[in-house]
Amino acid sequence: MSPNVIPRIRPVALCLAAAFALASCTDRGQHPTGPNPASLQAVLNRQMEFAPRHEFHTKDYYAKAQTSANSSGTGIYYHGGPLLTSATRVATVYWANAPIYQNGPAAGTAGAGTSDGSLVGFLLQNLGGSPYFNINTTYYNAVGTHVQNVVNYTQYWANNQYQVPANGQNVSDANMVAMLQYGFDHGYLTYDATTLYAIFSAGTVNLGGGFGTQYCAYHYHGTVTVNGVSKTVLYAAMPYNAAYPSACTNGTASPNGDVGADAEVNTLSHEIEETTTDLLGTSWYDRRGYENADKCAWTWGTTYATANGGVANMKIGGKDFLIQRNWVNAGSGGCATRY
Repeated sequence: MSPNVIPRIRPVALCLAAAFALASCTDRGQHPTGPNPASLQAVLNRQMEFAPRHEFHTKDYYAKAQTSANSSGTGIYYHGGPLLTSATRVATVYWANAPIYQNGPAAGTAGAGTSDGSLVGFLLQNLGGSPYFNINTTYYNAVGTHVQNVVNYTQYWANNQYQVPANGQNVSDANMVAMLQYGFDHGYLTYDATTLYAIFSAGTVNLGGGFGTQYCAYHYHGTVTVNGVSKTVLYAAMPYNAAYPSACTNGTASPNGDVGADAEVNTLSHEIEETTTDLLGTSWYDRRGYENADKCAWTWGTTYATANGGVANMKIGGKDFLIQRNWVNAGSGGCATRY
């Protein structure tokens, strides 16, 4: 069986009321604080675009979240689907002819996540157990089992073996799933149903077809064949955010002197926490269809200056990072950098 992309699991419910009733479509009194939507149709277009894929949109396309107090509930709801409760596992695919990030794995190699010397690798090796990822422990499944504060970076593949995309080339979801299938078939990757395979590309490679204009990253799922059996594979499209600095970076100085990787760990964290709490689009999201990290997109909380003149809002593993906040599903809810 050829690999394919699973169709959309759930549509996002759209409010079709008149423009004056638009507030009833939003959750917890949140209204855009970034660019104002031009019309009701602009809001509907954003929701329709969000429906097929769970995306971290560009700053212009996905307005920043704004929190407000609400005495009833936390502002995000469980819809019965699975979560990654015991541990979140991540594998990386660096799909390029040369290392994408400083000190990253050499092209053509594969190995354990502990061998990845890039800043992306450092984050993945230290994200679990952090106060930031602990926010996800406020989410739980149908029997009340909470997500654990555990992230295992299991493996990487620096892929220059399979159809490396050229700068500016559009790469579809089916292309990405076919590439993962090749990795499984040839032993570059080990398949695991509970692993998120984060696919990184270089330059302006257009993973998914809307990079830099509609989104900066997204997570999704497809179907691969393992030992003759069809299996669901979780993946995240992680194009090179620094290629579109006005749309996909915060615009402040890099806290680690590594512009590309510092921009990427922000969207990577977003996709990991959403996969953990809503891997198939059937678990935790609000009335607009926004998942936990979507509710806090492009918001940072309190920031501070780093020794090299960069800007950060948290430490993970002893390094400074600027990573968007996540939604705490406890108390009255809200965006935070730690729990």
